[in-house]
Amino acid sequence: MLLHTTTTGTGERHVALIHGLGADGTTWQPLIERMLATGRYTVTTVDLRGHGRSDRAPSYTLADLAGDVVESLPQGLHCVVGHSLGGSVLVRAVERLRPQRAIYLDPGFGLALPTTGVAGRAFWAIPALTLGVVGLRQSRRSAAQRAAYPESIRESMTRSQKLFDSKMAIGVFREVAFHPVEVAAPAVPSTIVLSDESPAVLPDAMAEGLEREGWEVRRIAGVHHDMQVEAPERTFEVIADVL
Repeated sequence: MLLHTTTTGTGERHVALIHGLGADGTTWQPLIERMLATGRYTVTTVDLRGHGRSDRAPSYTLADLAGDVVESLPQGLHCVVGHSLGGSVLVRAVERLRPQRAIYLDPGFGLALPTTGVAGRAFWAIPALTLGVVGLRQSRRSAAQRAAYPESIRESMTRSQKLFDSKMAIGVFREVAFHPVEVAAPAVPSTIVLSDESPAVLPDAMAEGLEREGWEVRRIAGVHHDMQVEAPERTFEVIADVL
């Protein structure tokens, strides 16, 4: 599927940004503003299938999402950045996209959800209920920090949620939980940036294993999962030398 893309800026370094679950390309705006202010970047955002202005679809596997990104972005970009679900998609597309570098912000490489034994069977017996409870807890924790976002960003996130095809969520969570990213050397030079909430989407043991395999792991303390929205200046500073 050819995705909706938006390109801004005229800088010599062409960077693509892949958003997380329930977001779209517009939610990158705080980080994009910092990037464009330098004059160094041309920035392309994509709306994944079932998000933003891209079409909805009958299937939402990670392979589908990755294939769309490969079809919609040029090969050999200076850098591609993926946040959360966008990281899960990017890691499955990066060998075909072959950017000079990949950056993963709290990527969904392995969810902290039960998948084996009695706990795993019970959790996934009624995933709409169990994942709903997990989502409600997270929503309550996130409410205070989101209240501090600029009004334009809150409005953008609300619009994105309204456009999001929410029926894809359970399948995506299940696939990431049961098929975590293999701990192996990166296909291209890769940097992972982790927030205080990163263990929910990338367990510490996995991060340590990836680091041993040659992935660069950086941490940005005192911020939550949506780091590029909550702290765009700090996020930009953390990745500027590899962006």
